Amino acid sequence: MRIENEAPVDTAPVMPVSVDAMAPAEIGPGVWVRELPGTGAIRPWVVDIAPGAEWPELDVHAGYGEAYFVVEGEVIEGERRYGPGTYVFFEPGSSHRPRSERGARVFGFNFDAPETDA
Repeated sequence: MRIENEAPVDTAPVMPVSVDAMAPAEIGPGVWVRELPGTGAIRPWVVDIAPGAEWPELDVHAGYGEAYFVVEGEVIEGERRYGPGTYVFFEPGSSHRPRSERGARVFGFNFDAPETDA
């Protein structure tokens, strides 16, 4: 039964994935990334950081931003600690080097910098 003024069903392609079924790529000792389906402007991923591990080098976001959500564990950025449920946003031009003492899983994405009128 169709309800009056009901929005039509979206028939665009859908691509569900099981994150844990995807093969991770180790980008440094104790740091694994799983690249997820996305668009050209948004590159989603899941990163797992083992206890005591640190991002292998300074992560610089020269022309794009990044954001992540801590799913489990704790991420340390400098002297700040972010636990489960925390959303962390980095503007274009920022840099950071995450680490974890207890281990962590984060879901995040990188995105293109917005165009500016020159």
